[in-house]
Amino acid sequence: MKLSRELKTAILVLAGILLFIIGFNYLKSNSLLGTEKKYYAVYDHVGGLLTGTPVTINGFTVGTVKDIRFLDDNGESAKLIVIFTINNDFPFSKNSTAELYDTGIIGGKGIQILPVFDNAVSAKSGDTLNSSIRPGITELVTNKLTPLQEQLGTVLVDADSLLTSVNSILDKDTRDDIKNSLEGLSTTITNFKKASASIDELIEGNQIKLDSTLNNVENITGNFSKISDTLIAANLGKTVKDLQFTIGNINSLLTKIDNGEGSVGKLLKDEKLYDDLTGASAQLELLLQDMRLNPKRYVHFSLFGRKQKVYQTPKEENTENN
Repeated sequence: MKLSRELKTAILVLAGILLFIIGFNYLKSNSLLGTEKKYYAVYDHVGGLLTGTPVTINGFTVGTVKDIRFLDDNGESAKLIVIFTINNDFPFSKNSTAELYDTGIIGGKGIQILPVFDNAVSAKSGDTLNSSIRPGITELVTNKLTPLQEQLGTVLVDADSLLTSVNSILDKDTRDDIKNSLEGLSTTITNFKKASASIDELIEGNQIKLDSTLNNVENITGNFSKISDTLIAANLGKTVKDLQFTIGNINSLLTKIDNGEGSVGKLLKDEKLYDDLTGASAQLELLLQDMRLNPKRYVHFSLFGRKQKVYQTPKEENTENN
């Protein structure tokens, strides 16, 4: 049977239209067999989510986003409802969550189903799933940088206050003093370099004498070593032991004296004896003074055996006593 040119043209046009429909639905991830399931999720904001974005479960694409619109057409709520379809028969609970997340670092949003297996009723077409939004990298960085920015602001304010205080302290006179101090320090370092060079020259010029001095020190050290050997050979340990014994006896004697034991201890510790000696000394001093002033009172001498006269106190003495 021979087909006419018009019939062939019609067949080609119909085939092109069919291929266009199939390709268009394929690009939109629409199933031509009508086995897709439609679900809903409500979000406060979608962050630039676009229709046609893939819907995944554990990273595997199972559907696409079909439509995004406001939940309330009356303008009483700004929440958004996302309509998406799933072309897979994988069962999951109606308590599962449709999570909105960043698909890449530079942007882009996607929806992934977090399936729940809690033996509840499986989700069916037309159900509204729980929704959640996972913070993106930009959000996390912003949350971390906000407190850091506040702390940095506080640090900058403190630094500004510190610099203001430093500027108020470092007036012209202070800066001049610091400059003069640095110049003096530079001069000191220069003098130190010169002194160091002089010391190097002195050491080089007296190298022979220094070597001789070090040799003498070495000889002295050898002599001390010999003296130490001699002391060891002289039974120095017994001598030290005897000395320690003697010092112990002296300490014991001093302890007894301090406790008032023995004649010396009683003499040092007996206050009554001290008072008696002091009184006797005072009386003896008075007696000697009276003998010097009034010898007749104590000595009577007569060549002819005259009768001893009774001593009479001189008038001057009576007057002094009165």
